[in-house]
Amino acid sequence: MHPMATPVLSQTTSARPLRAAVAERGKARVAAVGVTGYAGGELLRLLAAHPAVEIAAIVGRGRSGEAIGKSQPHLAELALEIQQDIPQDVDAVFLALPHGASAEVVAEIVGSGRTAFDLGPDFRLRDERSYPEWYGWDHPAPRLLADAVYGLPELHRAELAALGDRAGSIVGVPGCYPTATLLATAPVARAGLIADLVVDAKSGVSGAGREPKPELTFSEVNETVRAYGLEGHRHAAEIAQELGALTSTDPAAQLAALEFVPHLIPMTRGLLATCYIRTTRRVEAPELAELYEAAYGAEPFVQVVAASPSTKHVTGSNVARVHARVQPRTGRVLALGAIDNLVKGAAGQAVQAFNVVAGLDERTGLEARAIAP
Repeated sequence: MHPMATPVLSQTTSARPLRAAVAERGKARVAAVGVTGYAGGELLRLLAAHPAVEIAAIVGRGRSGEAIGKSQPHLAELALEIQQDIPQDVDAVFLALPHGASAEVVAEIVGSGRTAFDLGPDFRLRDERSYPEWYGWDHPAPRLLADAVYGLPELHRAELAALGDRAGSIVGVPGCYPTATLLATAPVARAGLIADLVVDAKSGVSGAGREPKPELTFSEVNETVRAYGLEGHRHAAEIAQELGALTSTDPAAQLAALEFVPHLIPMTRGLLATCYIRTTRRVEAPELAELYEAAYGAEPFVQVVAASPSTKHVTGSNVARVHARVQPRTGRVLALGAIDNLVKGAAGQAVQAFNVVAGLDERTGLEARAIAP
């Protein structure tokens, strides 16, 4: 469990639902906690350009008075200083903190009527017993887990929208690997067609965070590819939970039918999940195409493409590119999902969920196209 040294709110006051606050003022006053890491920096970059957001404060642990330019030089022109407390007059709080550091903070945030968007894992899993099993610590606020909404708009849009009329709500922003995997496989899962699933996923080094670690130095990651989490990666629980929700089956059964192997590759950002699906019956290409068109034809941030997507196709954008095909020799469905792990896999997803909760156009502040080369 990570200690959280930052006081939460300078005062404890009640607040209105997020949608009402935005409707009245045209903007939400927000605070961002933990902006010195990669996901936090990306979050701050997006919030600063969002037309319906006013950044009231950036908050850090033991960094009060530090200019944001010290940890995020590309954001120095924002002229923001890290402070110790979250102001009491904010409508929403975004948290980009290490595992286990958000839960106690979120309890106080929502208790005062604010909406919390947690980019960490503390509110992604619904079963409190999953935390000691997968993360190694007991959840300090288990009563809040049932009220948290998994912040993947493509799967939970109605639930997110409903939070807009409630004060004191929690959005658990999904992990990067689950985002790519779930978007790639959800149409097949929803149709009840997954018998078992093998996910081979590869992420850029920024997905491992900014904390200095020997295994993440240039000499260790350059010109090599490494699988990790072979004993059971914690994101498997998240994937199984959401597949279970799509199919109305026990997540334990989904977990038993899932093999998830992540890999670290020598690039800065980007994530590709290659999903091998053994189906419950034979699926033909026209049926598969119909499933993906029905799921994503109207989605603003999911593009179903005719060929294998590249991470370069989505770099810097909130877009997920998905490709699915039936392998004629084996009959398996091969589904691929490519995202930018820091945007659709973290900060952009949080902003997209914020837009849904706040009653804004989902694309607001996220219109940037991918960067190439």
